[in-house]
Amino acid sequence: MTVQALYDLSPLMRMMFFGAILALAPLTWVWFRHRRASPLGRVQALTILTLFLTFDLVLFGAFTRLTDSGLGCPDWPGCYGNASPLGAHAEIAAAQSAMPTGPVTAGKAWVEMIHRYLATSVGVLILVLTAVAWLGRSSGGRNMQVHPISPWWPTLTLLWVCIQGAFGALTVTMKLFPAIVTLHLLGGLVLLAMLCVQVVQFAQLEGRFVPVTLSPGLRWLLALSFVLLVLQSALGGWVSTNYAVLACTDFPKCQGRWWPLMDFREGFEFWRHLGVTGSGEYISFAALTAIHYVHRLMAFLVLALLGLLAWRLNRVAALRKPAGWIAALSALQLATGLSNVVLDWPLLAAVLHTGGAAALVLVLTWTVATTRTGDSVKAAVPKIRTLRQTA
Repeated sequence: MTVQALYDLSPLMRMMFFGAILALAPLTWVWFRHRRASPLGRVQALTILTLFLTFDLVLFGAFTRLTDSGLGCPDWPGCYGNASPLGAHAEIAAAQSAMPTGPVTAGKAWVEMIHRYLATSVGVLILVLTAVAWLGRSSGGRNMQVHPISPWWPTLTLLWVCIQGAFGALTVTMKLFPAIVTLHLLGGLVLLAMLCVQVVQFAQLEGRFVPVTLSPGLRWLLALSFVLLVLQSALGGWVSTNYAVLACTDFPKCQGRWWPLMDFREGFEFWRHLGVTGSGEYISFAALTAIHYVHRLMAFLVLALLGLLAWRLNRVAALRKPAGWIAALSALQLATGLSNVVLDWPLLAAVLHTGGAAALVLVLTWTVATTRTGDSVKAAVPKIRTLRQTA
């Protein structure tokens, strides 16, 4: 039996070519749709579209994980050393014949490779945004017509995409190592937040709004909600990557008890392979129960906090829309979370649960980026006016 190398860089150039071809579609659309707009308008439209496609990528990443397609091609960046599953037909057929319900099937290989193609195309779009940002700062730093926002934001975003690509490679080569997969999920949320901040900067430059004044208490509540939401997303990723969703199949109790038998030390041993402890023994059911139940208990706290935040923000006229989104998305998270437990982890509910978390990160990022304390607003408004006049 031939052993497949974990890394085979021979199809790398073809993979990059496919990603560039896919990226041409949104680039062409932006050019046509905004051909009469200013260069700044086209860059703004491309940033918004890149954010939208990145959100889609996060959803498709969840679909890839939840359909057990993460090892559909067991090497990286291609599939058995080929740029697509078409060239790996014989190898995939042999693997599927040996293990019909195993990680490698024709369908799973295509899901995994489509995910890689989409990730490459998003990377190309962010590379374009970075290049345009630095070109906009040419001519001795005075050419602000194309990209008046600091070029370091898209540059850091491009660097983060490269880190995400490395985590994607490790997800495959380390055989769905739970810590790596969880960090890969969190990295996708960070990428969304970084792009969202840039969209907000463009919107402020356009004069759509100025920063909204919040009291220090409400500002702290917003910050605390954001931090706990990210922590809860990490716990959710840990549940999913350890396949601990069905450790509790009843609600509100777990296994018929308010406090089931749990092993927290084993469940939250961070650096270990999938399904085993650090010592190589199979992970216990009590450990999976601990993983599930901690996420559930944290959900009660986060949902209560988000409900309070939505109520407080709704009292600020300029923030009623994000307040409504926070309330609606919190309800979606509750509904899909319960569906995962009592309906035996349906695929649609599981994907929507990840999408809801990503959408909440976006809404909270938008709210944080568009609000300031009183003193910060006084300093920010003249700066925004100056940037708008320069552009």
